[in-house]
Amino acid sequence: MKKLFLLLGVLAPTALAAQTAPHPLTARDLQQLRDVKDAHFSPDGQWVTYVVSQADTAADKNNADVWMARYDGRQNLRVTTSPDNETAPRFSPDGTYLSFLSSRSEGEEGKAQLWLLNRNGGEAEKVTKLKGSVQDYVWAPDGKRLALIIRDADPDSLTLAQKAKKKTPPVIVINRFQFKQDVDGYLNKQRQHLYVFEVATRKLTNLTPGRYDEHAPAWSPDSRQLVFVSKRGEDPDRHDNFDLYAIEATPGAQPRQLTTTDVADSAPSNWSGRPAWSPDGKWIAFVEGAPKEQLVYGLHQLAVVPATGGTPRLLTQGLDRNTLKPQWSKDGKHLYFLLEDDRAQVLARVPATGGKVERVLDGKREITEFELGPKGQVVVVNSEPLQPKEVFAFEKKSLRPLSKQNDAWLKTVQLGAVEPLQVKSKDGTLVSGFMVKPVGYQAGQKYPTVLRIHGGPVSQFAYGFAPEWQVLAAHGYAVVAGNPRGSSGRGLEYCRAIYADWGNKDSEDALAVVDYAVQQGLADPARLGVGGWSYGGILTDHLIARDPRFKAATSGAGIANVLAGYGTDQYIRDYETELGTPWEHPDVWMRISYPFFHAGQINTPTLFLCGEKDFNVPLLNTEQMYQALQSRKVPTQLIIYPGQFHGISKPSYVKERYDRYLAWYDKYLKSGAATVGGR
Repeated sequence: MKKLFLLLGVLAPTALAAQTAPHPLTARDLQQLRDVKDAHFSPDGQWVTYVVSQADTAADKNNADVWMARYDGRQNLRVTTSPDNETAPRFSPDGTYLSFLSSRSEGEEGKAQLWLLNRNGGEAEKVTKLKGSVQDYVWAPDGKRLALIIRDADPDSLTLAQKAKKKTPPVIVINRFQFKQDVDGYLNKQRQHLYVFEVATRKLTNLTPGRYDEHAPAWSPDSRQLVFVSKRGEDPDRHDNFDLYAIEATPGAQPRQLTTTDVADSAPSNWSGRPAWSPDGKWIAFVEGAPKEQLVYGLHQLAVVPATGGTPRLLTQGLDRNTLKPQWSKDGKHLYFLLEDDRAQVLARVPATGGKVERVLDGKREITEFELGPKGQVVVVNSEPLQPKEVFAFEKKSLRPLSKQNDAWLKTVQLGAVEPLQVKSKDGTLVSGFMVKPVGYQAGQKYPTVLRIHGGPVSQFAYGFAPEWQVLAAHGYAVVAGNPRGSSGRGLEYCRAIYADWGNKDSEDALAVVDYAVQQGLADPARLGVGGWSYGGILTDHLIARDPRFKAATSGAGIANVLAGYGTDQYIRDYETELGTPWEHPDVWMRISYPFFHAGQINTPTLFLCGEKDFNVPLLNTEQMYQALQSRKVPTQLIIYPGQFHGISKPSYVKERYDRYLAWYDKYLKSGAATVGGR
């Protein structure tokens, strides 16, 4: 390791500022929790770089910095210390540079540029000075060039100088089929293209000008070609059919389409990872999506295609589980990947020619990332119910901690015990989930209990650390969290069971999890609460409209009158595929809009919350349900987070939301002390 990093580096925290006896977790404690991600090896395999994000309470924003850990575990160094975000750290293949993305010195959040830090000495240098923003990048194996995905500058946006002069913004002209997207806002002619950047000359070349968006580039082993993902055709807004394309990394080259099926290949929305070239350059591994009519409910399967194009070969056909983020073994004989299973996400591999899937690192855990090192090493970003995400070395069939970012924090807080559960729903379907006991739990007592519901709906509560559960458990609540039908991790049919039938079978499954907690003597049936965000808010609305047992609810960023979503949110393709158009299939739209058109049945005091600028599930949907309950004089309140999108990210608002959850549940569920079973 060069001396530069020893000078810049700050030792990882081994103690918090004030050592106190462990206390029940609070929303303020979560502001000290560190999010760890994006682990990558140095070329010599001696170091692992990663990103640490934490709330900056003084500036009321999140700050991400680059860190490094020695693979032998003897040292942890903080590489960047600026108040701006530094993300996506990568070593150049020869180890000369550490690159990263940052919007520092731009004066505008989200306008990321590429920076290079020479390990031989000197300050980090901003090597792109674009009006647009770098979205993604990857080094060529020869270290001479990088491939960048750069998003065009918004032609209608005002410069900082224009904003200072209060210049009137131009009118917004819309002519696209899908015309809005959360965070991005209204969509115009902006696109993101594939560029090549030459390190020596600092020359930047656009390889794919035009009206398409490119994603997830990957270099061929000889540094001559790039594979990337793009959605093309006459009008890309009207379909989700992503394909793989290859292009020579030279100006004027034309892309070659490698996959031609009508399914989504390595679709960015599936978090499936970038395509991967085999070491000999003959094959490209990727994650093949499901037929278009299955939408997000379909399986994502590991596949390989010849680098010259042709018919893909599925390697995990028949597995009935999602796969993601493939990487080739150094000898090209196996493909490693993440395998999603019931509440778990583990590391697996399969022979490159097909065959039996082997679980390399199994167990009750959630692995979100992994990387294979140059000397056969493996690192993973791993989380467990009582362990936040950290970087670990995987060797000798066990995990060895490397990042240790939250070790000191964990010593200061008390956490509730998390137990897995599996129950039978009304029709006999097995439903998996978790039960969290309150801090200070005493056997024989019944506790106020909150059912929390995940978003998606195609996702799952996994064996990872769940801060929200722990805040509730520390405040005296038992928590139950299920993966009802519609969740991933249980196969295609389980996931597709709610297709065009939201709130039916999944409501039964969620209630079965609550029934189990009551039967176990943990949940007080007279003090039950419910809540969730996004689809969790949608299902919350269904539950309080269908069942009177809940005495308090919190519904975040949901939609109850789905008719109001048509044309006002970003899901137009999904709606017309799954539900048909409202004028042709009004019965389907009315059926899944059950909560709004049965609002007269709701008597549960409900707190509604949403981000002001949410284009994913816009605020108007939350406002409608709030208005309906106000009309009926059901206790309700509407919380709007200014400037926030579908995900609430401003630290003060995140804390405020947790505190508000607790206050609402306290008001309606804590009228008395915990009751003794049988009383």
